[in-house]
Amino acid sequence: MAAKPRFHSAKSADRATDSPADGTSKHPVDETLPPVRLFTSGLQHVAAMYAGVVAPPMIVGPAVGLNAQDTAFLMGASLFTAGIATLLQTIGFWKIGARLPFVNGVSFAGVTPMVAIGRDRGEDGIAVIFGAIIVAGIVGFLLTPYFCKLVRFFPPVVTGTVITLIGLSLLPVAFRWAQGGNPGADDYGSMRNIGMAALTLAVVLALRKLLRGFLQQIAILLGLAVGTLVALPLGMASFDAIRGADVIGFPTPFHFGGPQFEIAAIVSMCVVMLVCMTESTADMLALGKIVDRPADERTIEGGLRADTLGSALSPLFNGFMCSAFAQNVGLVAMTKVRSRFVVAAAGGILILLGLFPVAASVIALVPLPVLGGAGIALFGTVASSGIQTLAAAALEKGDNALIVAAAVGIGLIPIAAPDFYHAFPEDLLVVLDSGISTGCIVAIALNLAFNHLGREKGSGGGRAATVV
Repeated sequence: MAAKPRFHSAKSADRATDSPADGTSKHPVDETLPPVRLFTSGLQHVAAMYAGVVAPPMIVGPAVGLNAQDTAFLMGASLFTAGIATLLQTIGFWKIGARLPFVNGVSFAGVTPMVAIGRDRGEDGIAVIFGAIIVAGIVGFLLTPYFCKLVRFFPPVVTGTVITLIGLSLLPVAFRWAQGGNPGADDYGSMRNIGMAALTLAVVLALRKLLRGFLQQIAILLGLAVGTLVALPLGMASFDAIRGADVIGFPTPFHFGGPQFEIAAIVSMCVVMLVCMTESTADMLALGKIVDRPADERTIEGGLRADTLGSALSPLFNGFMCSAFAQNVGLVAMTKVRSRFVVAAAGGILILLGLFPVAASVIALVPLPVLGGAGIALFGTVASSGIQTLAAAALEKGDNALIVAAAVGIGLIPIAAPDFYHAFPEDLLVVLDSGISTGCIVAIALNLAFNHLGREKGSGGGRAATVV
């Protein structure tokens, strides 16, 4: 049986905050860097996460019937709210914020449920989504003091399953983009569209292999740029969104109207919020080890408060649910730059990008087949991150492999068989049509059933199960 995570007391947390491992007066997490290095290091974090922030509104916008201009506005709002959430995490106030180099942005976990909520609701779709996110954020904020104490019930077998399902659930979106996006179009699935997607994917992989450092981190963005440049003379890219975008603008509060509240949608987004809190907890535990400031219970509580508060405030500025970006945790490990003020600078850059709609609308230039090629790499990376987490789940022991098999299998039902639940009540479909939500519920329930319930404390007998 693996050891359960141990949290430090409040006093030990103070010592971890005030005294770095090497005995110097300031911990590297609290170090302030020279302005130029602060900006360039912060820009690198933005580059690592930029595509991930704008991808969800790119999916949700068209799915709920928004035109190119409104989708571009949604992308700018997502950048703006990601910046606010990141500042809440890194700088923080009161008991809010992990105060670690922790990047927050739009969560992929909410994409599929949001599409399910907004579909067939016409102009009210986006308002219902925003209303559900506000309530889910408030509920998550109130649950934070209790949730952080339950972290031992969310081992790698659960978090790995959820993250894997996020990537797998989004890959079909990339495939549709690669075909052209609109099944009714004459060129949907044409060799030209798929060829453009293949070219973009090849460019992304080649750049990732050949480049180093900062340029390697923005390989996806560079791949999108190359693909778009190739697509322009072929007539596959449109400047319509840029022509209609303002150079400078502010994400007007409730731009799409006031939020609307529906019980089924709220339940679905509350489940997503629990998923996001699980992901963020796992990322904080990992990041705490990387920066040599272990994430104790108080740190996780502050980080989850920032997550949930950022999510509750985000719809005010037309943004979506926020959670940790795992790729930035990897960037901290690679660069060894541990200062939280570097990530705070990234948050400031994100806010500035959100205040320039014309900059955000440039992304709308990217044709869907180009985005599909890059999306295969982007969403596949999310799935591979989940697989890496599952590698620490001791699948060779006990029933953990069975837990993953059942949770992933049930989570893939809405993807592999979209009409599987067609006879179920419509209110249930908002949750059941999200493989991420159903997979998460199954993974948590089975982990409790196999690895916790009915086990005697200190017992050495019985099945060999891993509980962390």
